[in-house]
Amino acid sequence: MGELGCDPAERTAESRRPLEPDPDNAGGGKTVKESKRKFGFKLPPEWGADPVPAEKKILGLFDYFILWSSLAVGLLVLQAGGLLVPGLSLVEAVIVAVLGSVVGSLMLALAGGLGSKYGIPTMVSLRAVLGLKGSFVPTILNVIQLIGWASFEIIIMANSAISITGSFLGPYTLHFWIIVFAVWCFLLCIGGPLVVVRHWLEKFAIWFTYGTAIYITYIVLSKFPQLLVSTGDGSLSIPLALDLVIAMPISWWPLISDYNRFSKSQKDAFLGTLSGYTFANSWFYALGALLVLAYPGESIIYSITSITFGGLALTLLLVDETDNCFADIYSGAVSIQNISPKTKQLKIVAAITVVSVLLAALMPTEWQSAYEGFLLYIGAVFVPLLGVLAVDFYLVRKRAYSLEEFYSTAKGLRVKPIISWIVGVIVYFIFYNYTTWGSSIPSFIISAVMLYVLEKGI
Repeated sequence: MGELGCDPAERTAESRRPLEPDPDNAGGGKTVKESKRKFGFKLPPEWGADPVPAEKKILGLFDYFILWSSLAVGLLVLQAGGLLVPGLSLVEAVIVAVLGSVVGSLMLALAGGLGSKYGIPTMVSLRAVLGLKGSFVPTILNVIQLIGWASFEIIIMANSAISITGSFLGPYTLHFWIIVFAVWCFLLCIGGPLVVVRHWLEKFAIWFTYGTAIYITYIVLSKFPQLLVSTGDGSLSIPLALDLVIAMPISWWPLISDYNRFSKSQKDAFLGTLSGYTFANSWFYALGALLVLAYPGESIIYSITSITFGGLALTLLLVDETDNCFADIYSGAVSIQNISPKTKQLKIVAAITVVSVLLAALMPTEWQSAYEGFLLYIGAVFVPLLGVLAVDFYLVRKRAYSLEEFYSTAKGLRVKPIISWIVGVIVYFIFYNYTTWGSSIPSFIISAVMLYVLEKGI
């Protein structure tokens, strides 16, 4: 990436000068010369591990409400909502969906503060918290979870498409749709976050999703009013159910600054993220529970196609589902650039797309059985790390890092935050395996408190 891809330790004052904007480029940031590629057209710039130029910090509250409400909805969220029942009653499931979404979305919005203030991606922001080399561990774990998410997204989109079109290519139909959706998500990655938010989501995708979700909710409630008084069988505790809901917004916090770094103000990014994610995540978790109760023993995809005009509804949901897969692939590439800043983003995007396609093609038919465990793994790793980040940024350092702490003066390792994170992970698994109290909130609190005590010498 030329100067923009230089090693952090070798950054100079020259490389930090404001970049010359390209008025013809929606992504902006590099010079016209830098933006031209051998493909015959200009690709958006890739800032990689470097701060976004001030003139490209253009997204406001409405943009972030749309972005994060869009990323909070989808077929996999409905699938996760279905895990809440029949263990809980519908009323309990709705309460848990709302409460878990508020808690998780608040954590998510707080995590984005570093990105919106300094214009840097999430994994780079962890350099000041864990040290440069310390940030490599969550970076690797994040790339693993993002490839997993991308694979899940691709397979559920492909299966959804088959339920609409039928197996018109016989056993190769699944592979056809896997490739189609992967290629589209790859193209969205080429467009970049500003194009996806301003041109894809705000003009098209999110409105299809809102309208379709309203329609599905109305149809199911009108056909099955008795579900409102359904009782749970007690097989799922409320604290564990909260963990399953909180895990969804938490799964996005390792990505959040990759997008909130484009914000005009920290306040807009915070409020847009909090309100957008809480609204949509609550709705889709509750709707997923409702669909499972209405069509017991059936998949979420079948449940949707069973309603009147269900095939059309599923098609419209697929329109917006692609942005989730885009975010997984794009942020996977940005995360890798935290470790290898000189590697071209487009090459990493292509590699992650290929790996995700292969995993989706090889995924067993009963992939849903691994989904709950995948969500809990995400919570175990990233909830306590978020507690460490929040305390270090908001309480210990009082939101006053210098930009150089992410680059030229970044320490190799910061031992106290790393210890606090490890303890939080251990606490998560202890609470998960030996109690019914839930794991997310205790591990977040304990890792946060431990860091504060270690830093303040209490």
